[in-house]
Amino acid sequence: MALDTQTENQKKGPSLIMQAAALLVVTGLAAGMGWLTGGYLDTRHAQPGDQQAANETEHPAAEQTDGEAAGAPNVTTLDPITTNLADPTDVWVRMELAVVFDGEADPALARAIHQDLFAFMRTVKLRQIESASGFQHLKADLAERARIRSEGKAKDILIMTFLYE
Repeated sequence: MALDTQTENQKKGPSLIMQAAALLVVTGLAAGMGWLTGGYLDTRHAQPGDQQAANETEHPAAEQTDGEAAGAPNVTTLDPITTNLADPTDVWVRMELAVVFDGEADPALARAIHQDLFAFMRTVKLRQIESASGFQHLKADLAERARIRSEGKAKDILIMTFLYE
């Protein structure tokens, strides 16, 4: 009877081989799910408009007249924006921006976009823009405000200089 209790106490957990096999199976499943998720996100991230723009960048339009393609975007440089942020108020920001218009550039519309972006920058807080993702969100917000102000004529905002102190 004493021998039976000693052998039962020694065999408590699964063997080392079974643990290694389970670890390999779980690792394989995790790697496979990561690969499938990455492929899914990659196809979802690449939009048809992005591929078309990439193809146009690689292969410029053949029907160019006088060095400019028909319907080519126009880039208009805005006056520098220098203002303080909303929080903390002693931090100043200086930005030099350019607006990419889809078609003919309108100087009056560029001034209106400049004033709108200037007013927007006065509402931004430092903690919103101090990281890389914060900077990307700021760029997206500026581009969206320009599109709204221009009723879709402004295609994008280019940030040429961005300093804060």
